[in-house]
Amino acid sequence: MPAPTIYRPFLNGVYTVSAGLFRLGVQPIPWREDGAVETHTFALEGDYERFVVSKWAAHRRALHEYAGEANLSPDLRAAALEFTARTLAAESGGAMVWDGQTFRNALLGWEARLDLRQGGMEDLRRFDAPLAGLRGDLQPTGALDFLGLNASEDLAVIARDPQTGRDWLAATHVLSPERWDPRDKLGRDFVAVHVPVAGSGPMNATAPRLVDAVIGRGPFVRFAWGVAPDDRLDHHSSTVEAEAPFDPDTAFVRVERQTLTGFPAAHGALFTIRPYLYPLEVVVQTPAYARALAAALRTMTPEQQSYKGLRGVMPKLLIWLDARAL
Repeated sequence: MPAPTIYRPFLNGVYTVSAGLFRLGVQPIPWREDGAVETHTFALEGDYERFVVSKWAAHRRALHEYAGEANLSPDLRAAALEFTARTLAAESGGAMVWDGQTFRNALLGWEARLDLRQGGMEDLRRFDAPLAGLRGDLQPTGALDFLGLNASEDLAVIARDPQTGRDWLAATHVLSPERWDPRDKLGRDFVAVHVPVAGSGPMNATAPRLVDAVIGRGPFVRFAWGVAPDDRLDHHSSTVEAEAPFDPDTAFVRVERQTLTGFPAAHGALFTIRPYLYPLEVVVQTPAYARALAAALRTMTPEQQSYKGLRGVMPKLLIWLDARAL
């Protein structure tokens, strides 16, 4: 598997909360060193085992805190699950296979038949494979859960009523959340989901147009980022108190690559979230990178610093970065 891609969304020297959509397959990604155009939804990279271990630990701890459905129609469920199974397999380099009924993962050593419209799962079969020992006796609860456990990405489904125009978060399988609780978002509309995000006001003001674009004019990719005290993938809000003390020498830049794929006929879209965690000292390995990150952090409002968990540590972090920006 290739090494994880490195993204540096802070290179423009400004921290913003905006849609920031790039068209998959069309627009180059400026945050990549090679500025390449990306076409993929799912990324099977060298850190795959870390996602398996982290996701399955969250699953065993309390799946209901991470996953659920809210008025998800059979048509939209089928569209999202079929796309996920087909695309995950197509982008796995042969490690995963989908034949329209059965999804098989030759890395994890299991396969199951999936009922896409009803969300069920049948005939789970386990077999020897390179990472089979990681799954142990884990028992998926349905098609969305099974597919989510095979992907590095977290999954969410956005629905919209064609009659009223109301949108809502209709399903979540988010086992690597960053300082939030998926239960607080399920069933809520775009604005309600994003109101807690400091600085989201301008983006929320465009919510109807944004949801329309996501469903009808995608697919898109966007990025969000912050600085984290450790490299844990699962920062569910109920576990935030257990975070490690902040030390720039052992801190990480967390970047989330998010894709949005619409299903106009089913009145909804699939939203994927793929976290990347880079040691701070690696991501700012040149003075130019350190200057850009410091500049971007200085544009954060106090509310944004608090939301990202940086309010009390920002002075120490900026001193550390400024020393490396010389």
